[in-house]
Amino acid sequence: GMADFSRSLDLSGASNFRDLGGYASQDGRQIRWRRIFRSDHLASLTPQDRQLLAGLGVARAVDFRGQAESAALSYELPHVRYQALPIEPIVVQRAKEMALAGQPMTAPTAVRLMQDTYRAFVSDNTSQFASLFEQLLLEDTPLVFHCTAGKDRTGFAAALVLLALGVSREVVMQDYLLTNGLYRRPAGLVSSAPEEVLNVIWRVQAEFLQAALQAVDHDHGGVQRYLKHRLGMHEAATKRLAERLPASRGGNIRVRATRRSRCG
Repeated sequence: GMADFSRSLDLSGASNFRDLGGYASQDGRQIRWRRIFRSDHLASLTPQDRQLLAGLGVARAVDFRGQAESAALSYELPHVRYQALPIEPIVVQRAKEMALAGQPMTAPTAVRLMQDTYRAFVSDNTSQFASLFEQLLLEDTPLVFHCTAGKDRTGFAAALVLLALGVSREVVMQDYLLTNGLYRRPAGLVSSAPEEVLNVIWRVQAEFLQAALQAVDHDHGGVQRYLKHRLGMHEAATKRLAERLPASRGGNIRVRATRRSRCG
């Protein structure tokens, strides 16, 4: 399984680029590999990285970064259609306000801020996540969605996609936490914040995603109802997404064999 398809793709210019394939849904079907990718931003990709993405057939990029973020690090990939679904970074804004007000940022404050951010995804960013599902249903070409670090906005989006495909919360959480072993902070990041605060802001914790899922459960009657009533993923849409994505296990073996011979 994992030997043939690595979940994390080894790119020089993006450390958190990974495949959402291979996870099993609770009805035993496996999500197809090399269809849906999640990533940190794509503005620092090297020519080799770009070649790798072209080889994967990535045809669409969905960018959740806020306007200033995507303007500061914009990118254009040949043959990749780009869609901006901006979600402004609350944490950065709130941290700046606190600094201006002379309030020290502590690790526990940072954790609360992150949890607030995740709750806001659920309450305030419905249209962006609904648009992602629209994109996924639109066609069957490989798609990557990302934000800046590929961990919060992207992390919640990935959780929604996996949950919509019937993956268990336990596995969704494992996928979410992979960021901590992969993501490299931007080099030369100058910050006055203490290290324990940076460790909250530049990493992920189970408590962050749990805050969002609790909001989904408490305010929207659970994941299925949230997907259906807020994100437009009624039963027919969810079924269409599931049909588009799973691969039979037999098919996977053939894919592996041909990939191996193609790679020489």
